[in-house]
Amino acid sequence: MKETSFLEGLAKMFDRAAVVLGIPAGLAQQIKTCNAVYQITIPVEFRGDYHIFKGWCAVHHEHRLPTKGGIRFSPTVSQESIEGLAALMTYKCAIVNVPYGGSKCGLQINPHEFNEAELERITRRFAKELIKKNFISPSENVPAPDMGTSQREMAWIADTYRTLRPGDINAIACVTGKPRAQGGIAGREEATGRGVQYALREFFRHPDDASKAHQHGDLTGKRVIVQGLGKVGYHAAKYLQEEDDCRIIAVIERDGALVNEKGLAVEEVKKYLLETGGIAGYPNGHYTVDGKTVLEHDCDILIPAAASDQITRDNASRIKAPLIAEAANAPVSFDADEILKKSGKVILPDIYLNAGGVTVSYFEWIKNISHIRFGRMDRRLDEKRGSEIINAIEKTVGKQVPEEIRDRIILGAEEIDLVRSGLDDTMRLAYQEIRDVLLLRKNVQDYRTAAYVVAIQKILAAHKEVGL
Repeated sequence: MKETSFLEGLAKMFDRAAVVLGIPAGLAQQIKTCNAVYQITIPVEFRGDYHIFKGWCAVHHEHRLPTKGGIRFSPTVSQESIEGLAALMTYKCAIVNVPYGGSKCGLQINPHEFNEAELERITRRFAKELIKKNFISPSENVPAPDMGTSQREMAWIADTYRTLRPGDINAIACVTGKPRAQGGIAGREEATGRGVQYALREFFRHPDDASKAHQHGDLTGKRVIVQGLGKVGYHAAKYLQEEDDCRIIAVIERDGALVNEKGLAVEEVKKYLLETGGIAGYPNGHYTVDGKTVLEHDCDILIPAAASDQITRDNASRIKAPLIAEAANAPVSFDADEILKKSGKVILPDIYLNAGGVTVSYFEWIKNISHIRFGRMDRRLDEKRGSEIINAIEKTVGKQVPEEIRDRIILGAEEIDLVRSGLDDTMRLAYQEIRDVLLLRKNVQDYRTAAYVVAIQKILAAHKEVGL
């Protein structure tokens, strides 16, 4: 039997939640249908010839503006994948209370085949076409980095936008995920991985929820397998290991997997990966060339953080992890999701779990349009108040507060502190809203359906507010 496609799976998941809410069929169709798709074919001259590239930009829903989504450079980019990812962004933003609609842009290209100068020409040409059609704008559509792009490409796009729209005072807000010197924000690069960490922490704060995944206590000592040490998986694994004392027993990469039941040092593995281009030969772990089979190893938490459709109908029945945390977009296919649910696995879905990136992108956009960095107005005031509190305590008790405690209380919040605090709060509250659906609606039995219910309810509310 043919595997259900990504876009088909999204539609089925939406329909399942729409039935729970009793939405009229026509209204449900309007919400899940992509509003606009723009196909682009661009010629770029280099190496003594013209090279033709095809791309798409999809705007899924505009119940909130601007719309938000990443720019993806990958050979696997297609119109269907871009439409699906745009829809995912709509629901994701709604779940974490970020006031954006959903969008996605992508170019069908392997960025590793081009040098930096060629990539810059391609990126700027692509951006120019999107800007001309208002598919990049601080008030219409605000892209961010995605697979195959980074803050470097965002800086090129922002500069291209400023060149074409010199009178736009908010031009720097046309994209997020920029370098700090170009209007970026502290904590953006780590944001998606941090969000995974904060979501897992919140899950384990509820013993009844953790017990459904045969888990007890907090994250300490939990055996974790991570697929992908890229922007998301690396930060998730790093912080879970360093701050929550998780044991990363396996890392899966493109060239295979490393397994060490005693635990792998994430920072060392990442350094080795950057130096050699792979994980083969790393000395402190057992290497297997067929990395995907390690998804099936026994562990407490499985974090697929690489690509879509890693767990499908072919391998779903062999997955042993009782808790699957979807750090990538759609790593579990619709068909696999059905199999895993029937076997009692708990899945924290992508539309909630990896929303840390768009959350911090929202903070960056707010910073850009307000034209002031977070903490500039109140940091020293916080320090002054903290100092006054310490002085009052010391005067009252007649003893000095230990220097370590004094420093923590007096220290004013920097931008990174405020970003992490806002992200933590966002992931906690979003989880609690999803949890409430599970508790109050007896016909909802899984986190994915509950997350879609939360998203659709908010989109419906936005429609009613404007009389649609």
